[in-house]
Amino acid sequence: MTPSKGNALGIARVESNDKPLWAVVGGGALATMKSDRITTSELEALPFDPEEAEARVEQVMEALEAYGADLVRTPGGAGWLYVQHVPTRRLVAQIVRKLVALSAWEPFAKAPGPLKLAPYEGLVGLRSSSSREYRAYTVTWSGIAYLLGASAPHNPLRSAQLRNLPPLPAAAEVPSPTPSGLPQRDVVALSWSSRHAATLLPVLEELARNGRTSLVLDLATDPTERCPAPGVPGVKLCSPPPGLFGLSGAVDGLRLPDDGRVVRVDDHEVQLARLARLVSVVLETSGGCTQPSWRSVVRAETWLDGILGAVQPHTVLVSNDTSPLGALAVHATGRHGVNTVHVQHGAWTAESVAWPALHSRDVVVMGERDLPLARAWVRHPHAEVHVLGQPRFDALADLGREAQRRYLENLLASGQRRGPARIAVWACQPFGTDRLKAHADLLLDGLWKAGGDWGLVIAPHPAQSVDAFAPVLHRDGRPLVAVADPRVGARGCLAGADALASAYSTCGIEAALLGVPVLELALPGDRTLGLADHGLARRCSTADEVVGALVALSDPRPPADRAATDAVCRWRGDSAAQVARLIARRADGEVLHSHHVHHDACGADSGRPQGEGVPAR
Repeated sequence: MTPSKGNALGIARVESNDKPLWAVVGGGALATMKSDRITTSELEALPFDPEEAEARVEQVMEALEAYGADLVRTPGGAGWLYVQHVPTRRLVAQIVRKLVALSAWEPFAKAPGPLKLAPYEGLVGLRSSSSREYRAYTVTWSGIAYLLGASAPHNPLRSAQLRNLPPLPAAAEVPSPTPSGLPQRDVVALSWSSRHAATLLPVLEELARNGRTSLVLDLATDPTERCPAPGVPGVKLCSPPPGLFGLSGAVDGLRLPDDGRVVRVDDHEVQLARLARLVSVVLETSGGCTQPSWRSVVRAETWLDGILGAVQPHTVLVSNDTSPLGALAVHATGRHGVNTVHVQHGAWTAESVAWPALHSRDVVVMGERDLPLARAWVRHPHAEVHVLGQPRFDALADLGREAQRRYLENLLASGQRRGPARIAVWACQPFGTDRLKAHADLLLDGLWKAGGDWGLVIAPHPAQSVDAFAPVLHRDGRPLVAVADPRVGARGCLAGADALASAYSTCGIEAALLGVPVLELALPGDRTLGLADHGLARRCSTADEVVGALVALSDPRPPADRAATDAVCRWRGDSAAQVARLIARRADGEVLHSHHVHHDACGADSGRPQGEGVPAR
């Protein structure tokens, strides 16, 4: 979704009794003012230190937790901030980014003072995003003024755009029995994205082949993210009650009166009661499975309790236990005395996670480099980390390179004109429109300068709207550009590419494992997967660096070092079997504790999962 730009706003200095006073003003008034002034877009473009900003986010979150983590709880005792930490933290990050920008603007830094808001502007709105479902909430500049103490008698909490959002498209309902009608199962798995399903189903199917049954709770609200039908009889699907994630309503416990308690961010004092009030907007709005409202969370907990009570599994399997549904599920699972296993579904970097916390008992990570992060993030007192690779990658070796190449060539062929001789695939992430355009310009300019008859196939992220790429497709001249069918995705075409480009899509790891050259797109301030640090990619920050990476493809390349690939992902084609064995051994009460990590070839021992049992603490 892309918010309409509306009238441009700015910050300007106005005088009040000879004291500095700043105000959020409209673009028309801003153009006529002679005092210090800046548009909000210019203000938000000022450089900042991401690490310092993250430290301030952590500071605000700690203050908010101390202030009000217990204000609202589910009937099962899960606090609102524990369950809704990720969307709350993302909103706080937007607030901190604006406050840091205000401090970085020299005229304000020299004469700080109160900030007056724009009357009638909503305090919480939306940023642009190319995601189909995920809502990128933000606090408006009037919302910033409100947090800093401005009076807002005529300002609604929600922006007009947020108040008038169309309902999220509902996934087609699959009739499911009530929890009491479900048979007992060994494992319950939670999935609400295609990446979760592709990560967990191979494990469940491996368990089924060994006589252990499972139930997949398919919680996706985007129809394209639904879990496909399992390939073996021992794995069954179950959908939640209709409308579970369509509930909205007030969270009265977060609508607090002003009480003077604040948290400092640089020279600013943020009022905590007002911060909780703005966060309540996110919790009160139905946002699908990725951002469920508080009412949906409460209802989901009751349903999960019913499932766990009837099915009586020995293990709950997840691919995300920090976002609202995952955190809620692990909390409910703990009350039922059931073990939890988390399988890392995407790449981690210290900067890429919304909340560095893992709640499950057993945490399965892809590669050696994930160990220190997992150890630092685990919250379970008896957590263990296991380096077992990625079940989703087991099938990489079976990808049809020739068939994928034909698919890419057919996409780029036009009428009687043959396609380009060399083809790059761009594995995208659901960035905002400006960042998406910047990455497109970097890549396309590099391909154009490289010559050599290059074409580009864009592979949208599974959660991304293909409409976001319309400006790229209408770019004049070469290189030729086409968009892959979202159902194909990067996985469905990367093996046929001459190169894969991405910022931090996990497909970059898949390409590196297959020996496809990888270009890590890294504009200033961007984070990447860090594959270049392991010699598995070329880092490209300019079009000329893209050219250099493409030209270098003609040079002989030695095969990737096993230690380098193992650092990023242990890949032996048996990760699903290893995770299944871990689950079975834990269920059977076997001691898994081990003080080392090793990567022996498949079948080199008598069945102990390889690289498992690393103590978390």
